[in-house]
Amino acid sequence: MAGAALVTRLSLGTQSFQPSVLRWMGRLHGAEGTARAVAHARDAEITNLSIDLIFGLPDEVERDWAADLDAALALKVPHLSLYGLTAEPSTPLRRRVDEGRITMPDDQRYRDEFLIAHERLTAAGYEHYEVSNFALPGFRSRHNAQYWTGRPYVGLGNGAHGFLPPQRRWNLRDWHDYSDAVRQGRSPLDASERVSGEAARLEEIWLGLRTDRGLALSGLTHQARSRIDGWVDQGLARPLGPATRARVVLTAKGWLMLDELAVELDADLAAGVEP
Repeated sequence: MAGAALVTRLSLGTQSFQPSVLRWMGRLHGAEGTARAVAHARDAEITNLSIDLIFGLPDEVERDWAADLDAALALKVPHLSLYGLTAEPSTPLRRRVDEGRITMPDDQRYRDEFLIAHERLTAAGYEHYEVSNFALPGFRSRHNAQYWTGRPYVGLGNGAHGFLPPQRRWNLRDWHDYSDAVRQGRSPLDASERVSGEAARLEEIWLGLRTDRGLALSGLTHQARSRIDGWVDQGLARPLGPATRARVVLTAKGWLMLDELAVELDADLAAGVEP
């Protein structure tokens, strides 16, 4: 039984159901691997399942995004996480982009794929409850909610982050460095930072806006409220709560601009204009 083993969710890094995409990613599980894994999990009475998919692939990769969404929906798993591909610094992908061998998708295609997923999955009954996450009712991730609401969490393992407000700390990323430190009885801590003041304010805004719980409007300045009214008028946000607009949540279109909107709102608050 899953409960007896204290397992509450099994997440599968599917990324795609298409052979050509999986080959490009260097994945070994094959197009049918996820379906087999889901069947085995259900045989073991693990029904709280999640699938990860990646969108926004380079132009050179032949990929039918709608077909991948269809394949995911056909498995009827209760949770889906969708992540846009990014070419991080010092990675093979970044080097190939810099060399002109790979062309990352333009903003319009990235936007279109995100919105297609939002429309298809919400129409199928999934709640788009966080920028990258969709769940059937009752299957939202409790684990990740710790991060999004600013509550404490412990990071275990190499590269893991922990947070005990206002202190955030993270472990050594390299496995050998981490394991050597543990075996020798030394702390595997790499570094830490104090999240306070302006940094804490921006983080609170950013975390609040990335979920459908939204951001509380109490205490916001007149300038900040005017900014949010503009978002609502543009279809980037919607009010929550009674007529007093107790909270505001970004729409799917707004989530595509999350970083930009969070910085704009933080700037309004930093200006210090009184409500």
